[in-house]
Amino acid sequence: MPPQNSVKTDIAALIDRHDLTALKKYLEPWLPMDLAPLIADLPVEELAALFRCGSRELDATIFTYMPLEAQKKLLKVLTQEQAAALLNALPPDDRTAFLNELPLDVAMQMLGMLTPDERQVAQSLLAYPDHSVGRMMTLDYVAVRPEWTVREALDYIREHGYDRETLNMVYVVDEGGHLIDDVRVRRFLVSPLDRPVRGLLDGNFTWLSPTDDREKALGLFRKFDRVALPVVDENKKIIGILTVDDMLDVAEEEATEDIQKLGGTEALDEPYITIALHRMVKKRASWLVVLFLGEMFTATAMGHFDVEIQKAAVLANFMPLVISSGGNSGSQASTLVIRAMALGEFRLNEWWRVMRRELGVGTALGVILGAVGFLRIALWSAFSDVYGPHWALIGATVGVSLVGIVLWGSLMGSMLPLLIKKCGFDPATSSAPFIATLVDVTGLIIYFSVAVLILRGTLL
Repeated sequence: MPPQNSVKTDIAALIDRHDLTALKKYLEPWLPMDLAPLIADLPVEELAALFRCGSRELDATIFTYMPLEAQKKLLKVLTQEQAAALLNALPPDDRTAFLNELPLDVAMQMLGMLTPDERQVAQSLLAYPDHSVGRMMTLDYVAVRPEWTVREALDYIREHGYDRETLNMVYVVDEGGHLIDDVRVRRFLVSPLDRPVRGLLDGNFTWLSPTDDREKALGLFRKFDRVALPVVDENKKIIGILTVDDMLDVAEEEATEDIQKLGGTEALDEPYITIALHRMVKKRASWLVVLFLGEMFTATAMGHFDVEIQKAAVLANFMPLVISSGGNSGSQASTLVIRAMALGEFRLNEWWRVMRRELGVGTALGVILGAVGFLRIALWSAFSDVYGPHWALIGATVGVSLVGIVLWGSLMGSMLPLLIKKCGFDPATSSAPFIATLVDVTGLIIYFSVAVLILRGTLL
C-alpha cells in the first residue's frame, strides 16, 4: 500500500477536482479499518465530501473505526439529512457507544435524527447502566426453531443473515423467543439437510443479563471461547447478543485503566495525546499529593530515630538501600496479585493461600537480599576501615532488617489489594507507588528497631 501521506494527498486532490467517480475507484481496495485513521486528519470540508460520495453502508463502517474527535468533527459539517442517514446506518452497539460519549443535550439531538424504530432501539440500550452488557449488545442476530430441519435453517440464514452482526453462532429459540441453545454455524454446514435442528443441540451454552457488568462478560468469553454470547431478559427471552470485537475493546480499556492506576494516577478516560492539560494535571496531582503526605510520615519516623542516627551515622548510608527494597518487593507482590485477581486465578476468600505463598516468597527474597547486603559490607570492610571494628554487627543489622522489611513489603503488597477488593473498590488503586510509600514508613521502624537490638552496647 502507498504511504499514508501519499494517500491523504491523493484523496485531497480527487476531492478538490470533484472527481467522485475516480475517488470511489481509488477507495475500493481499502478496508474501512485501514482507511479510517488515514482520513481522520483531513480538513472537515474534505472529510464531509468524502462521506457524501460513499455508500451508506461503507460510510457507517468507516465511521465506527474513526477516533471520537473525528466523529464529532464530521457530524458537525454534514447536513442534517446526511447526519441522520449516517446515524441510522450505524450498528446499534456502535451507535450507543458513540452517543454515550456525547453531552446529554447533544445526544438527545442526535436521537431526534433517528427513525422511530432506530430511536426506540437506541433509547432502550441507553437505558441500561454504564459499563453494562446492555449498553454494548447488538440486536442483529439469527435465531432458528428446534423443529426446523437443517435445510430450513440454512435457507432462513441465507435470507436473513446478510446484515447481521455475526453468523458464527446461530441461536435456537422456542415459539416465545426463549433461548434453548446456541449452535456454531459450521454444525449446520456439515450436518445432513434433513436432520432436525433439535438433533444439533448439546446444551453447552451460557448467557448474559443486560445488567451484567462488562468484566463478567469478559470472563465468560474467556471461559467458553465464544465469538458471541446471547443476552436474555429475566424470562430467558433472547434480546440481543454481545460480540467478541466489543470484548476486545473492553479488555484493552480495562488493561489500560489498571496500568494507569498501577502507575499512581487516576484512569485518564481519554487518549494521552488529546486529553486537556488541566484534566491531566488534576488526575495526576491527586495521587501525588496523597503520596507526598504519606512520605511526610517517613520524615516523622526518621525524626523519631535522630539519636540513633547521630550515634551511628553509618546507618543512614543504608537507609535508601533497605527502604527501597521493601517498596520494590511490595510493588512486585501488588502487581502480581492484582493481575491474578483480574484473570480469576483465585477467589477472594482464598486470601490465606496468597498470604501463605507470600510468607514463603517474602522470606526467601529477604534472605537473598540480606545475604547480598551483608556480603557487600564484608567485602568493603576487607579492603577499608569505612565501617570500623563493628562491621559485622552493621552487616547483621542490614541483613536482618532486609529480611523483615522485604517480608513485610511482600505481605502488604499482596494483602492490601485483597482488602480493597473486599471493600468493593478497584484493587488497582493500591498502586505500586502507594504500596512503596506505606512500606517506607514501616520499613524505617523495622530498620532502626533491629539496629537498636543488634548494636546496643556498641554503636548505640
